[in-house]
This record gives sequence, C-alpha cells and structure tokens, in this order.
Amino acid sequence: MTDPDPTPASPHAGAESATAEFRGAEATDSDDPLSVAEVAALRDDIEANVSQVIVGHEDVIEHVTIALLARGHVLLDDVPGVGKTMLARAIATSIDCTFRRVQFTPDLLPTDVTGVNVFNQKDREFEFQPGPVFGNIVLGDEINRAPPKTQSALLEAMEERQVTVDGNTHPLPDPFTVIATQNAVEPNQTYALPLAELDRFMKKLHLGYPTPEEEAELLGRTIGDHPIDSLESVTDRETIVRARETVANARVAQPVREYATRLVGYTREQARIGVSPRGTIALLRGAQARAVTDGREYVLPDDVQAEAPAVLSHRIRVDDHDRDGATIVSEALERVAVEAPDQ
Repeated sequence: MTDPDPTPASPHAGAESATAEFRGAEATDSDDPLSVAEVAALRDDIEANVSQVIVGHEDVIEHVTIALLARGHVLLDDVPGVGKTMLARAIATSIDCTFRRVQFTPDLLPTDVTGVNVFNQKDREFEFQPGPVFGNIVLGDEINRAPPKTQSALLEAMEERQVTVDGNTHPLPDPFTVIATQNAVEPNQTYALPLAELDRFMKKLHLGYPTPEEEAELLGRTIGDHPIDSLESVTDRETIVRARETVANARVAQPVREYATRLVGYTREQARIGVSPRGTIALLRGAQARAVTDGREYVLPDDVQAEAPAVLSHRIRVDDHDRDGATIVSEALERVAVEAPDQ
C-alpha cells in the first residue's frame, strides 16, 4: 500500500475533485491500490457530488458510498417518489461507470435481465446478447414487482459476479454493484423477496420523507432543469477498482473479528433465523470501508457498530411480533461486550 498523501484534498471539494490528483502523473501504476488518504478524499468527493442532486439523506448517501467501496449491493426500501432511483443515477454518474436500468414488472423474464443466446443466420451459430445486468452500476427498479423466477436471475450475478446462460458462463464487468429499489406499499401487487436474495444485499436502507426545509430546497433545485442532467463525474471506473483494493487490504484484528462473531451469534440465539456467515463477511467488509474512508488502515469496533444496523437487520427473521431485526441488532449492540468475557 502506498503512503498516505500528506496533504489530501479537503472534504467536499466539489468540482475540484481530489481524485484528479491521483489520476495524474503521480499515479504511475494504474494497478496499485490508492492510499488511505486518497480513498477518504474519494468518498468525500462522491458524497458531495451526489448531494448536488439528493437533498438531505446524508447518512444514506454515506452508506451507499461505503457499500460501493466495500463491493456490496444495496436495497433501497421506501415509498415511491422519495428519490431512490435518482440516488442510484447520481452515484453512477459520479463515478463515470456504465449504468444500466431494469424496470421490474410482472411480465419480465429472467433472460430480459441476464441476456440470451441469439442465432446468427450469417455465421450459422449462436451469439450471446448481454442483458442489462452487464453494467458497472445496475439499477433494479421496483425489484419486488417481478415474480421470484425473474428475481432469481440476479442471484448468481450478485454473489459470483457472473451470469450463466445455456451452460456458458459470462463474467460481469468490474466493478459491479446492484442498487435495487423496493416498493414498500401496495403489498397485493408485489412479490416478497426471498431471504436468499435479501441476504445478497450488503445493506437495506430507507430514505424517508424530507423535512420541510429539505423539501423546499429540493423544489428550488428541480422546478427548472433537474440537477442530474448537469451532474459530472468526480472519478472513474479504474479509480473505484483501486479504491476497493485499498479497502480489502484494511487490517481486521482477531479481537474485532471475534466481536463481529459474537454480535451475529446473538442474533442467531434470539431469532428464528439469524445472520448468516455471508452477513458476517458483509459486516466486516463494510467496517473495512468505513475505516479506510475515515483515514485508517485498520478496523475498530466502532466501525463494526456503525455498520451493523444497515448490514444485519434485514437478514433476521423472528416469530415475535413485538420485535424485528432492527430491534435484535440494537439489543446486540447494547448487550454484547466488545471484549470477550474471559478477557
């Protein structure tokens, strides 16, 4: 890992992106990971850029940016019209990656997502025509409007970063992140996402309604030309790949790993279905990204605690109607000691 830049760009530099510094002559090897300071500046740039489009919701923007750097997928669950789709578009535009959108409907077929083999009359052989899942940022809009068979088209893509069609496997581009939106109303017109699919989303987030002040600011920005139309990128695909490498190299000491294990263990003891090992991995990957974007090469228990509610809650199933996944995660954070009992 390269040494941190002793004079990183100040946060929220806007158009004068700090990423420009490490796209220049100093970046002699495009395969090298970024420094920790560069990743921290990159996060600030992305969040500030997205905030030109999304008013308020700073915590959600932060969570989505961290998930992107941690190689995770995000599920946005909320009522229509609060900016879920616009948030995904703003993220994709900010990082100058290929953006694909899939509008999930009851008649959508799995091949409409993954792609299909088409017979070429001229060459007398089948050719693979990639579907919209072949993008860096893939927006699955209202994913729960499609039946389970179509929803399952994303399972292999989200977990293994590849698609298999007619026995042939096709790798997806790097980076690859799914940002899906879910219609939280009209339950009679939607299909519940199976737990196997929910478990593949690193985070489940809620935007909620803006405050009156935020909504007034939003109206001032959008009653003319929408800011998304003039939004420019602050980084590129190669830089995101290098930033992800830096995040993956962040140190997670044994005591921190044990603390994460005790947290998820509590959920398994208190719920019918607790957090899976995939969820534990997602928790520590999110903690790595939070640590690096806070300027550290190592993970603290505080990073784990900050990520736990968004990463763990949607993976839990309970029989008690008075408790849900969020309640159990909150209890775990209060009752599980950071240090092992025998220490």
